[in-house]
Amino acid sequence: MWNEHTADGKTYLERVFEFSNFVEAWGFMSKVAILAEKQNHHPEWSNVYNKVTIRLSTHDAGDVVTDYDRALAAAIDEL
Repeated sequence: MWNEHTADGKTYLERVFEFSNFVEAWGFMSKVAILAEKQNHHPEWSNVYNKVTIRLSTHDAGDVVTDYDRALAAAIDEL
């Protein structure tokens, strides 16, 4: 489930995905990278072993959540 947060004047969607191992997490990140590139909307993310944390916001709109973020989140959920 995506959660909306506000910090330091920025609003973003965030979700943590957990996998059974690093290779599965990395494979997921590769799929997300292809989606993000196709949508020209790139996430902020981190990976530690089997966990991938993704943050979505639209920098051009002033670091707030927009329809672009919600669309990318929905596409990621379909993976």
